[in-house]
Amino acid sequence: MHTYDPLYNPHSSTRMTKHATQGMVATSQPLAAQAGLDILKKGGNAVDAAIATAACLTVVEPTSNGIGGDAFALVWMRGNLYGLNASGPSPQSISIPAVKERGYKAIPAQGFIPVTVPGAPAGWAELSDKFGKLDFHELLTPAISYAEKGFAITPIVGKQWKRIYQQYKETLTEELFQHWFDTFAPKGRAPEVGEVWSSEEHASTLKAIAETKGMAFYKGEIADQMDAFSRKHGGFLRKEDLVEYKPEWVEPISINYRGYDVWELPPNGQGLVALMGLNMAENFRFESTFSVEDYHKQIEALKLAYSDGHIQNSEKGNMKHSIDSLLSQIYAEKRVDLIGEEAGTSKSGEPSQSGTVYLATADQEGNMVSFIQSNYEGFGSGLVVPGTGISLQNQGCSFSMNSKHANALVGGRRSFHAIVPGFLTKGDEAIGPFGVMGCMMQPQGHMQVVSQLIDAKANPQMALDAPRWKWLKDRKVSVESSFPNHVAQGLERKGHQVSVTLETNEFGRGQIISRNPETGVLAGGTDSRSDGSIAVW
Repeated sequence: MHTYDPLYNPHSSTRMTKHATQGMVATSQPLAAQAGLDILKKGGNAVDAAIATAACLTVVEPTSNGIGGDAFALVWMRGNLYGLNASGPSPQSISIPAVKERGYKAIPAQGFIPVTVPGAPAGWAELSDKFGKLDFHELLTPAISYAEKGFAITPIVGKQWKRIYQQYKETLTEELFQHWFDTFAPKGRAPEVGEVWSSEEHASTLKAIAETKGMAFYKGEIADQMDAFSRKHGGFLRKEDLVEYKPEWVEPISINYRGYDVWELPPNGQGLVALMGLNMAENFRFESTFSVEDYHKQIEALKLAYSDGHIQNSEKGNMKHSIDSLLSQIYAEKRVDLIGEEAGTSKSGEPSQSGTVYLATADQEGNMVSFIQSNYEGFGSGLVVPGTGISLQNQGCSFSMNSKHANALVGGRRSFHAIVPGFLTKGDEAIGPFGVMGCMMQPQGHMQVVSQLIDAKANPQMALDAPRWKWLKDRKVSVESSFPNHVAQGLERKGHQVSVTLETNEFGRGQIISRNPETGVLAGGTDSRSDGSIAVW
C-alpha cells in the first residue's frame, strides 16, 4: 500500500479523525454510537453493533427515523459482501384509482395514503439471524433504556424537532394526528435542546420486538393495533400486509472507480444513480483541489445520471433496461459525450429533503456494516399508532400516479427509495462503509465523498468536511457557504445558476469508516453537519 493512498495517507490532516484497532461505530448521534460500541465490548460483532445502534437511533433521533420506517444494509462478513433490502411494499389494497377516488391527484405527504409496510424491525431480526452473535434482546436493551428513562435532546435533533412541530401544528389539525402530538410534543411544544424526553410506549414496543424477534410487530398484538388504527381512519394498511412481509437479501451492484470498487444496493434504492454518475466521472481526470472544470463535469454527470435514474429506478422487475447495461462503460461514454462546456438541463424530478439516519460499524475481525434507516420525510406520515409510540413512515410519497411510469403506485409494490448505504473495496480487500443521508442528496453525497477520498486523497474526516454542492433541477445548483467563492463564480460563467445556502442540513450528513488492509487499523470520520459521533475501542 502506497503512502499516498487516499484512505491511509498518514500525512493528511487528521482533524477529528478517529483511529482504533478493536472496533468502531460512527453515526449521527453520540448515545447511539456508544450503544453500538458497548455491544462490541460485550463480544458482539459489527452486525450486532449495527442493530443496537439502529434501534437506539429510533429513540434518540426520531426526527429522522423510527420503528415504523425502512432500512438497507451492506454487510462485509468473513470476506464477502452481502446486501439486505428491508424496505416494505405498499398495502395490497391500494391503487391509483383508489387514491383518485378520494380526491387526490398526487400522493399526499401526511396521513394514511403514503404509509407503506415498515421494514426496519424485520431487517434487524434478519441481520441478527444470519450474522449476529449476541442475543437479540440484548441488542435492543440500550434503546429500551433510553426510551424508558429518557435522553437529553442534542442540538441538530432539537432544531429539526422544533421545525417539524411548527409545521405540523399548522397543517395536521385532524383528530388522527393527535397521537403524534401526544407522543412527540407532550408539553404542547417541541422539546428544547438539553431537555429530557422519554416515551414509555416506544419502550414497550421495543420490548415486544426484542422478546419476539419482531413477531409481535408483524403477526401479534402490535400488528393488530396498526390494523385497527388504519381501519378506523380509512387507511389501506392491514395486518395481512404485515404478516406477509419479509426482507430480501440482494446482490450488491458496483463499478470500478480508479482502482476501487464502489458498491451500492440495486434498485429500488437510488444507489444506481451514484454509480452511473461515478462511471461517467471515471472518464475525466480531476485535480486534487478540484477546479471549476472538475466541479462542472461532476455536476453534469450527476444530472445525466439522475435523468436516467428518475425514469428507470423502481423494483428490478419493473425496470425497462438492465442494471448491467446502465452501468456499462459503453453507456457511460455515450452519456459523457453529452457533457459540454456549458451547463445543460435535465428532465429529472426536483430533489427533496428527507428524514434519514446512517451508521457504520467495524469489529476487530474485519467485519463491517454500512446501514441506513429512514421514515422518508422527518417523522414520516405524521401518524403515531396509539399506545405504541410507532411513527409510521410516508415512503409511499415517492410513488408515481402515472400508471405508465416504472414507479407507478401498485398494491404490494416497493416504491423508488431514496436511502442508500455505500461500501468500498479494493481487489479482495474491504476498505469500508460510507454513507451520506438526505433523500435526493444521497447519490450526490456519495459521488462527492468517493471523489474526495480517491481523487483528492482525503482521509475520512476531510472527505466529509469538504464543502458540498447540490444539484436542484435544470441549471440550478446550491452550494454551502463554505464552498469556494471563485469556484461558484466560475460555475456561474458556465451557465449554472448558483445559490448559496446557509442551512447545512440540506447537504446531507455522512459517516465513513476505512480499514487499512495491511495493519487492520480503522480510521473514522463523522459529519459536522449533524450531532455525529465516533465511538472507538
